[in-house]
Amino acid sequence: MYWRNTTERFGKLSIGMHWLMLLLLAAVYACIELRVYFPRGSDLREGLKTWHFMLGLSVLALVLVRLTIRLSGPTPSIQPSLKSWQLHSAKLMHALLYVFMMVMPILGWLTLSGEGKAVPFFGLQLPALIGPDKVFADSVAEVHETIGTLGYWLIGLHAVAALIHHYLLRDNTLLRMLPPRKTRNPARVEMP
Repeated sequence: MYWRNTTERFGKLSIGMHWLMLLLLAAVYACIELRVYFPRGSDLREGLKTWHFMLGLSVLALVLVRLTIRLSGPTPSIQPSLKSWQLHSAKLMHALLYVFMMVMPILGWLTLSGEGKAVPFFGLQLPALIGPDKVFADSVAEVHETIGTLGYWLIGLHAVAALIHHYLLRDNTLLRMLPPRKTRNPARVEMP
């Protein structure tokens, strides 16, 4: 398997980045959802929030890498070919996912900045994007939370679409993003 994309399938780099982004997004959501089970001000709750911020900013950094990889090579074709409306829907879905992965961390960064809080990033403190402004920070936080809820639906719809393509439409949409299966060598003869 090649590192770069070909016209038949995604390369190791694209496949790895796709699944890494899924893991990061799952961790970002898990951190913010699990925090509610711990008392306000507790170390564990604050730690989960910090990890939410840092992993979210990691998504922002890696989505830029992922976009570069995506735009630097061919996109493997789907076989059998999609109908025009399916192709347009897929392009819209991918565009929305990329916008989501860029906008959400920026909104979180703006929220922390507006609240006058530190913006942690794995031992570093990132600069504030704006000066303290509690009213603006509260508004941005609301938008961040709303888009976060929509993100569940967006990611879920993306996964369901991949499964529909695989099991109902029986095309190679999902297979292009999975590592290739290792096949047994039929010429190999077992020795007694």
